[in-house]
Amino acid sequence: MTVPTEEEQRTLPPKQDFSGWYHEILWRAEIMDVRYPVKGLYVWYPFGFALRKQVYGLLRSLMDRDHEEALFPLLIPEQEFMKEAEHIKGFENEVYWVTHGGTTPLDVKLALRPTSETAIYPMYALWVRSHADLPLKIYQIVSTFRYETKHTRPLIRLREITSFKEAHTVHATWEEAEAQVEVAIGLYREFYRTMCIPVLVSRRPEWDKFPGADYTIAVDTIMPDGRTLQIGTVHHLGDHFSRTFGIQYEDTRGEQQYAHQTCYGISERSIAAVISVHGDDRGLVFPPAVAPVQVVVVPIIVGSRKEEVLASADGVAETLRNDGLRVKVDRREIRPGAKYYHWELRGVPLRVEIGPKDLDAGVVTAVTRLGAKSRIPRADLAEGVAEILRQLQDQLLARAETDLRGRVTCAATLAETAAAVKTGVALAPWCGSRECAEALEQQVDASMLGTEVRGYGTEGTHGPCIMCGKPGSPALVGRSF
Repeated sequence: MTVPTEEEQRTLPPKQDFSGWYHEILWRAEIMDVRYPVKGLYVWYPFGFALRKQVYGLLRSLMDRDHEEALFPLLIPEQEFMKEAEHIKGFENEVYWVTHGGTTPLDVKLALRPTSETAIYPMYALWVRSHADLPLKIYQIVSTFRYETKHTRPLIRLREITSFKEAHTVHATWEEAEAQVEVAIGLYREFYRTMCIPVLVSRRPEWDKFPGADYTIAVDTIMPDGRTLQIGTVHHLGDHFSRTFGIQYEDTRGEQQYAHQTCYGISERSIAAVISVHGDDRGLVFPPAVAPVQVVVVPIIVGSRKEEVLASADGVAETLRNDGLRVKVDRREIRPGAKYYHWELRGVPLRVEIGPKDLDAGVVTAVTRLGAKSRIPRADLAEGVAEILRQLQDQLLARAETDLRGRVTCAATLAETAAAVKTGVALAPWCGSRECAEALEQQVDASMLGTEVRGYGTEGTHGPCIMCGKPGSPALVGRSF
């Protein structure tokens, strides 16, 4: 593994050059190695995988409240995959097919899952028998494969999505499934709030919904270059898939009814968001809740008190670990400044320094990743560190919310919309027609992302559609990854 030199760390591209910054930070901070010899497939470094572990541990803790985790096969028989025509049409150009077992042609082609509806729902048809079996709420975290033909980008646009959390629920009625959509949105809001990532929630246009869904709700954030990143989706599937796959239940009158379903997913784009929203010119900035290392202890060795300082550093680390924190002691024999650069680049929320003067004063020196410096009495170490981390978590959320609000513009004209999408998103009145949406997209070089927008500063502009003049309601317009 190549560790960047101190000079390389100093010359990280400025975040204003977001594309350059993003690609450099992934390898310098040891998140992902992009050198794997298949386009669109990347390797997690151990430090990056530790970040993934924290993010998905948080997600699992939320899902496990009332969902059960399972695991379904990667390979989907062609006849099952082809059952739902509208769904397949949405993925037909993205599917990888397995056609041979060794050198022997297979009797039935097998798809590598691009998403798992057609793998899971034949099993649901076997599992669901009675209204007493409902609701059924299951999720899995798996790799999915899509033959992405656009420009691939680590964590954002992949051919192997290595960390796809997909939930699939079954309900007795359309209304109960609709209520589950709102539950899922609430879970995703809580997930992203814990990672200090503000989101915009909107209903995707009819032509941009998930193939086979009644409607799709999407969760977006705004990246540093002003483009939106879709970091979650929730789909109300109605009874389309249950009719295709025969998912029926016996109701309280003894009659057979088709079930209603939802599905919702989050991928490693969530990690791209936490990297991009919070990072700065010096490197990553992780919210304490998901940081792989929450506190790094740096012993400052001066004179003859080396062993005393190292022993004290180990004691500080043990105290903080006993308080449930993820802690590293940097005992490397390099200059303190080099250690600071190393851990700042990797986004560690808090650095605790301890040297001879700190020993004599009975304190430690604490420096947050944002540069706030304080001294904590050793007697109050656990409480003092916990409070600093709480304040930093709140500070990161407030900073990100302020930034997002500043990138949402209520626009009443084409000119205002075109100006807004250069640095963020516009809320512009739209009549709802696809013709006007396509004309708008062409005029402003952006996409019609959604309606019924929920989020920061999205009261929006009600008025005549900016394309045709008919009555309109606020629609989210922006450039996206």
